[in-house]
Amino acid sequence: MHYLLGAILIFVASIVAAGGWLWSGAYNVAADEPHWPLVHRALELGRERSIAQRVAAVEVPDLTDPERLAQGAGNYAAMCETCHLRPGLADSELRRGLYPQPPVLASRAAPDPARDFWIVKHGLKASGMPAWGQSMADDTIWGLVAFLRALPAQSAGDYASAVAASGGHDHGEPASGPAPEEAPVAITPPASHDDNHGH
Repeated sequence: MHYLLGAILIFVASIVAAGGWLWSGAYNVAADEPHWPLVHRALELGRERSIAQRVAAVEVPDLTDPERLAQGAGNYAAMCETCHLRPGLADSELRRGLYPQPPVLASRAAPDPARDFWIVKHGLKASGMPAWGQSMADDTIWGLVAFLRALPAQSAGDYASAVAASGGHDHGEPASGPAPEEAPVAITPPASHDDNHGH
């Protein structure tokens, strides 16, 4: 009984101490200062276990349909390449300032379609990754996932051709209703990035 009471007191004291430390503002949340290694590992473990528990129920459709791939190319160019880059683009101004840095999807090996679908649809807290399922139909997300599978094998020229043939940016209609009205986006392969902004 004394051991149980002692364990409870230690647990409560630990919670109070952790709460006081968080309240003090001692932990720096600035994006230009990385997490402590222990915090980084804990967040990474929690994220991966959370995703793994949820993707088990995702059923992957046929991802080889050319129309699905073409739609995915246009959406990737409009929505993803600024953070996740494209073949031939080594960095971007926005990506450079993000923490954690988004993965470079053109250099991934063996992507997991179910995992990609879940992340694109639901996003990831405190990472800058939006929940595109709020404005994008599931079938359209699968088009994006299909393109993500093809992306690592593409050269810069292959990518530019796929985007040019895609028909542009199209969200489809999510299950929750029509996407908000937005101006049409013309998709053209971007020119080389110039970092000299004069600021």
